[in-house]
Amino acid sequence: MAETRQLHIGLSLTPTWLKGQRADGPLRPVNDPVAFTLELTWMAERAKLDFVFKPDYLMLHPGMAGGGFVGLDPTLLMTAIARETNRIGLVTTVSTSFNPPYVVARQIQSLHWISRGRAGLNIVTSIEGAENFGDAPMPPPEVRYRKAAEFTDVMRRLWRSYPHAALTGTTPSAAIDHRGEFFSVKGPLNVPGHAAGPPPLFQAGASDIGRDFAASIANATFAATPDREAGIELRGDLRRRAQGHGRSPDSVRVLPGLHFFLAETREEAWALHARAHAHITSEQRRNAVKSVLGLDLGDLPAEARLTPQMLPPADAPVRSRTHAELLRRFILANRPTVEQVLARPEVVGSAHWVCVGTVDEVLAEIVDWFEAGAIDGVIAIPGGSPQSLQLFLDELVPKLARRGLFRRDYEGATLREHLRLADGK
Repeated sequence: MAETRQLHIGLSLTPTWLKGQRADGPLRPVNDPVAFTLELTWMAERAKLDFVFKPDYLMLHPGMAGGGFVGLDPTLLMTAIARETNRIGLVTTVSTSFNPPYVVARQIQSLHWISRGRAGLNIVTSIEGAENFGDAPMPPPEVRYRKAAEFTDVMRRLWRSYPHAALTGTTPSAAIDHRGEFFSVKGPLNVPGHAAGPPPLFQAGASDIGRDFAASIANATFAATPDREAGIELRGDLRRRAQGHGRSPDSVRVLPGLHFFLAETREEAWALHARAHAHITSEQRRNAVKSVLGLDLGDLPAEARLTPQMLPPADAPVRSRTHAELLRRFILANRPTVEQVLARPEVVGSAHWVCVGTVDEVLAEIVDWFEAGAIDGVIAIPGGSPQSLQLFLDELVPKLARRGLFRRDYEGATLREHLRLADGK
């Protein structure tokens, strides 16, 4: 009998509700970021979520210092959290552009052992931070993704080079003797594989090259899908690309970021949303459009409409190709006003799916997307207040469970089991 399809739900550990909140409010990371992260993880584990997820930055952006940002190394942080939790998956983030694969293979396999099979790895190529690793500028996307592909291949081969079966003497370890464009690694790894199987891989990126990379290696993708149609298109495209790489179309779980603002009433929820973005001035928003898309709005009035002819070339240099392509698609499809563009998630915050409303309203939207084939689950990005997160975990997730769309309790003990991954796939 076919397995019942259910949502996969993770929680982003970035404190996205801090903007617009009081400096003395609850659940703030400044004084003890480990205790803060552990409290969030305990909350997520009580709700039976699949995993918690920690993004990472390799630089300190202006405005981060003093704003509640404490950039602990995510893998070290997850190692501390692993000893204080029992079931929930722990997904860390590593840049393939600035790390050697042997070191990362060893760190992640170590986390896998320490967490008893609950480690996951989010692979990023980075879009900034090169100045902290030498004088060379950030390579173009094509080079970064070639390096990421070689890195991932080497890392996986290192994980296989010392299999779990070698601990019983039934299968020997073996060198990998890799010589490639970016790396030379002899191996084998000195940490054996875990009985749970290899750590699941996550990847993000909406550009063509990013999608192809995700379809070739990822078990799940942290997707940016601002509307349902974008989610349907992305999931369908990734499934087709996965087949092109010789994988099952079900290999890649599409988990968009869900940036939600939950409250007891719709009016309160929208007030949370407005407060979270009130600090962004019109000038800052216009500058953001130029940074994201390369489009200078100049003195265009708020009611002016943007047309496809006004867009810069698709290959114009931008900070993030993912956000640029999402904003470009929105303009091409809708011919929006300047005011509408200045309110877009890609401009005021992120390119993620934004839900504002009551628990029942947001739950209905999640169910609609799931049944339409736009998602396999979500990575929760709380907005507005700590209470918004509590409503999500304490009310919305249990309602999904009562509908049979999410687990009532953990059925396994490893991240691979939570994600329902076949052995080694």
